[in-house]
Amino acid sequence: MVTIGLIGCGGMGNTHANCYLALGDRVKVIAVADVREDKRLNIANLTGATPYESADELLENEKPDVIDICLPTYLHTKYAVMAMEKGCDLFMEKPAGLNDEDCDRLLEVQKKTGAKVQVGHVVRFMDPYAYIKKLADEGTYGKVLSGTFERLSANPRWSWENWYNIPERSGSGALDLHIHDTDFIRYLMNGEPDNMVSYATRNSDGMISQIDTTFNYGDVHIKAEGSWYDPPKFPFTSRCRVAFEKAVAVATISTLKIYTNDGEVIEPDFKPAGNLSVDSGINVADLGGYYKELEYFIDKVLTGKGPEIVSLADAVKSARLVYREIELTGGVQIK
Repeated sequence: MVTIGLIGCGGMGNTHANCYLALGDRVKVIAVADVREDKRLNIANLTGATPYESADELLENEKPDVIDICLPTYLHTKYAVMAMEKGCDLFMEKPAGLNDEDCDRLLEVQKKTGAKVQVGHVVRFMDPYAYIKKLADEGTYGKVLSGTFERLSANPRWSWENWYNIPERSGSGALDLHIHDTDFIRYLMNGEPDNMVSYATRNSDGMISQIDTTFNYGDVHIKAEGSWYDPPKFPFTSRCRVAFEKAVAVATISTLKIYTNDGEVIEPDFKPAGNLSVDSGINVADLGGYYKELEYFIDKVLTGKGPEIVSLADAVKSARLVYREIELTGGVQIK
């Protein structure tokens, strides 16, 4: 059994807690921490964990096998470093860091400690997107010719102390929301683009609210748009189209249709990953991808085996690519 110390009990912490419960006797959450009493007690009561008022207090009093960090981005590096130096393996929500200095520090400490580390690039584990990756790797319908990715959401003003809307804390929607597609495009295409073009719209505070980037891989052009819109009831939207030589695949986070050049329409049937349609406080109800990424990581901790779907080094490359996108739009790296 793998023991977990969960730091951050908001929407994502709640999501992870429900996934750990669904994983059964392979894992147990033994400690949780959050400055908000109601949030930490909610997950403590759900999991039977010991509640702590702060991450520092949890790390001082407990030594679980894994520390799971679901904190605001600007707190990732501090507590990731503390967890690894304590001898824990680490699961950390994306992005890897706010800037190059954060990323360098994380890589340095992982190398020194040998900790197993995974960053929460959950789209790689969502069935429709994973299926598209498999089609590309196996050449089922030939080579990738082009792609269009879209990730849209209402501005997350519900966040603790409105941290999403403070660039020094979140890195803006580019680094928090859009990075999902930047990361998956790197994964799909097995590396870095030859070049890219980025444009952004900023709000009255100067923070990126919409970003559009075209990633060029030779003669393959893949476009990605990420937006935080002001209307509070604007629906969350995540979808992509990937054109192959012999088919076009159209995906959302839970569905996939493949339109072949032969006239077929193929709809793969994905099996649910447990009873995971719960209201966890985030804008995605289907937790299958989150379950699968945590299941994968727990199995890696238990066995040390399996393919390397997403490493810290790879997550750092995705974060750094978004830093470049921001710079291309006239922005500067968050310090």
